Amino acid sequence: MELYKPEDFKRVLETALLVAPEPVALADLKKLFDHEFDDDTWRTLLDDLRRDWANRGIELVQLATGWRFQTRPEYQEYLDRLKNEKPPKYSRAVMETLAIIAYRQPVTRGDIEDIRGVAVSPNVLKTLESRNWIDTVGHRDAPGRPALYATTKKFLDDLGLRSLSELPPLTEIERVMDLGDNPSPPQADPVPPPAEEPQPIEQSEQPGPDLLS
Repeated sequence: MELYKPEDFKRVLETALLVAPEPVALADLKKLFDHEFDDDTWRTLLDDLRRDWANRGIELVQLATGWRFQTRPEYQEYLDRLKNEKPPKYSRAVMETLAIIAYRQPVTRGDIEDIRGVAVSPNVLKTLESRNWIDTVGHRDAPGRPALYATTKKFLDDLGLRSLSELPPLTEIERVMDLGDNPSPPQADPVPPPAEEPQPIEQSEQPGPDLLS
């Protein structure tokens, strides 16, 4: 099948994104065609495709790991009625730990315990790691070389974000991730999110201010 018109290329993009189980990176989308388009052309194709779906229940969005079609938030509650199983509920400890990592990353387990004022159960970190929401990005240059934790691109994808600079207030993270039957108390004004993605770190870090006190 020969592709000649922009509409032809858009239909291929549309098909690939609709059947993809995960967000598709631009580098992978480029493999669809023999033609080599510049970045402006790719932006035009994707923006046009996004406009094509502007008045539908599904939207095309750009996330941390790529592009995907997803349900518009205002319709999600209706789709949830079709699910036989309820989404998992997370404890206050899990959600507070996730919030601390998201807003103060990279942090050690000791940093999290200092901020929360209680010990962090290994199961809390295992829960977050099992969802691929956090990962080890390095080790602090301190006795015992404790692991440094940061959030992943999957965490951003699940929040519908492209970068850490788009992080919402802490209470919004709790709502999206669904704290369940153990809501946290009202939070203070959120600390401004980090401007850049965390990189593997080996040097010492100074602990940040309390977020959830």
